[in-house]
Amino acid sequence: MSCIHVFASYWLRKPWQLVALIVGLSIATAMWTGVQAINNEAKASYDTAASLLTDGQYDQLVPKQGKSIPQKTYIALRRAGWLVSPVIEDEIENIRFIGLDRATVPFTRSHTTTQFTRDLDTSDSRQRLYIHSETAKHLELSLPLEIDDTLPLATVIGDVGVIQTILQRDDLSRLLVSPNQPLNQSPLNQITNSLILQSAQQTADLSQLTQSFHMNLTAFSLLSFTVGLFIVYSTVGLTFEQRNGLIQVLRVLGVPLRELIVILVLEALLIAIISAVLGILIGYLIAASLLPDVAATLRGLYGAQIPSSLTLRGDWWLSGIGMALFGTTVAFADRIWQLSRTPLLATSRPRLTIAVNAIVTQRFAYAAFIFLCVTLLTGIFFEGLLAGFLVLGGMLLTAAFWLPLILRWMLEQLQRFVSSAYLSWFLADIRHQLPSLNLALMALLLAVSTSIGVSTMVSSFRVTFVDFLNQRLAPELFVEVESVSQSQSLINYLARTNHEALPLVFMTQQLAGETVDLLGIVVGPTYREHWTFLNSTDTVWDAVDSGSAVMINEQLAQRSGLKVGDSVAIDLVGNKPIAAIIADYGNPNGQIIAASGLIQSIDDTLYARQFGIRTQHVEATKKELIRAIGLAPGQFIDQASLKTTSMKVFDRTFTVTKSLNILTMIVASLSLLITLFTLLNLRLASLSIVWALGFTWQKITWHELVRAIVLTALISICALPTGLGLAWVLLNIVNVEAFGWQLPMHFFPSSYVQIIGLALISASIATLWPTYYLQKNQPSTLLKIFSNER
Repeated sequence: MSCIHVFASYWLRKPWQLVALIVGLSIATAMWTGVQAINNEAKASYDTAASLLTDGQYDQLVPKQGKSIPQKTYIALRRAGWLVSPVIEDEIENIRFIGLDRATVPFTRSHTTTQFTRDLDTSDSRQRLYIHSETAKHLELSLPLEIDDTLPLATVIGDVGVIQTILQRDDLSRLLVSPNQPLNQSPLNQITNSLILQSAQQTADLSQLTQSFHMNLTAFSLLSFTVGLFIVYSTVGLTFEQRNGLIQVLRVLGVPLRELIVILVLEALLIAIISAVLGILIGYLIAASLLPDVAATLRGLYGAQIPSSLTLRGDWWLSGIGMALFGTTVAFADRIWQLSRTPLLATSRPRLTIAVNAIVTQRFAYAAFIFLCVTLLTGIFFEGLLAGFLVLGGMLLTAAFWLPLILRWMLEQLQRFVSSAYLSWFLADIRHQLPSLNLALMALLLAVSTSIGVSTMVSSFRVTFVDFLNQRLAPELFVEVESVSQSQSLINYLARTNHEALPLVFMTQQLAGETVDLLGIVVGPTYREHWTFLNSTDTVWDAVDSGSAVMINEQLAQRSGLKVGDSVAIDLVGNKPIAAIIADYGNPNGQIIAASGLIQSIDDTLYARQFGIRTQHVEATKKELIRAIGLAPGQFIDQASLKTTSMKVFDRTFTVTKSLNILTMIVASLSLLITLFTLLNLRLASLSIVWALGFTWQKITWHELVRAIVLTALISICALPTGLGLAWVLLNIVNVEAFGWQLPMHFFPSSYVQIIGLALISASIATLWPTYYLQKNQPSTLLKIFSNER
């Protein structure tokens, strides 16, 4: 117990070091736990939605064109022996209504545990609507409601007939295909040519669609965890250095080394538990504050509905505790191992310790460079998001571990150009402090590099996205018709009034086991003037207009390995050469674009459902079309509102990324602040000598401030190429693997100046506070320095 009391008394004398350990480990755990809480909440929502709606579990029949299936087609399939179950779904004011048929839906019952499926055999439940309690607060319906919080948010489940009445529709959206089909059923093409069989593997699974989004969040949390771990590792190193004398005395007095190691392990375990609890609580607050933005992003990008409130789940609690224990093990294990191998009197040689640290630093730098080479080879020869993130990790680790060597070289070069004794001492003092500040400076480098890289990626994406919107949304007005007669009437009217029309014919087909969208267009001036290509032939528009060639989007080209000049097969038409590859940001599906006449030759029942209209008078054109053709106001979408909505979704998408970026910068600043606080006593000896030589505390304060500014400026010089390399990997490797498209890289010097300025301000603030505490020392305290052998 006496040894435990001795170790505890050290923390009472050095409370800032204990605070640094707990804060560093808590922050690292909090960033990891917060993101995992968000990801797990989203995953739970995906699983609920998938189990209820059987997404990814059963084959489905979906329309080749449009979004609806006539009810008579469903009846014909049932009479022909097809065991299918109808589903109708649509949205009213952002609430998703889903109707299922109680007579045929029981084959999904084994996969669901909602109240809806439990009530399938209850005769009086036909008129009930099943809904989450949060959704019920925002919905007014006269039908009886059954509250079921296992359902997804913004979703209403009910009988197909009841939902059809609410939606004022008499058609269906899709048909679920039972896996147990009779052998005597008629082939699908003998019953209808308007449907396509979509396999369960091709069904859109939210958890797969959003995988890249959640992996990006996880990568950010790992980065923040690493930055926070630097605080812990640095503080543990200083703590062991300062306790070397204490440990040496205890060993000389006869305390067994094994007993000391056990006490240190128990101490580390206690710190880990305290930090884990605090980190999980902070992570919960971070997740709760970010979850509404995440929910809005997933809803805007993928149509995923996840709750905006957080549920306490045991898995991310255990994950947080595990990461805290892992971080503590990483920080303490090396020091305890060194202690177990250190001779009894070896701790009295601090210069040797510093020399060994320099050697270790070089070894880590060389090892990081080898790791970078391995990850680059992995990125070249292997595909997938993991390979992309390995390349990112290799770049960041190499930059971090080479930073001490580069900073030392930079300071040596600067010292060659100074003649003043004060400046020479100033640079030498910075070099002397580098071994103690290395980890904090590495954390700052990672934060600044990440900020530059992510800022470049987001800004490049925004510039590209705006250009893409201007290309695709060139028509000032968009119309969606409801019937063949409306479509033909609109075509005739626009021809009479000399409005340029951009009709769109749409259908789907299977290509190499993948559902691909077929778009039929009428080539006109707008396409020729506004559309640009990633790669194309010289006569692309003439070839497409004549029907002798087609265009494909980048997603299909990436997945299928197709390029300009290759051929692609189209149903009932044959192979057509590819004349161009187009960018198609935000679309997860493969797409083939051809002349509308070519697409309509596949099925003579196809007609243009969507139109883009060029007009200088949007409102007047709307009113005239309503009067002349009988279109409803809800069938129009004007260009301005569509662009505004698209940009809102885009900006909301990166809100979480920016927030995590800022949090990482804050963690790095805390790393520097806590490191400087833990160095207070070590700095006191050298600064007392300068004070005794006649320097005022005001000048010493300026010296400390300028030191921080110089180091941050040198770090920024290193961070700029690292951040730009990070952005290149994100845009050209990670983004391609995650979404199927590649973005051009743009440079934004003003943004980089702002990030570096923020880093300079953060470093200055982190320096001023410890310096203020140094100034509070009395002259007698400073003079005592010279009475000790230092």
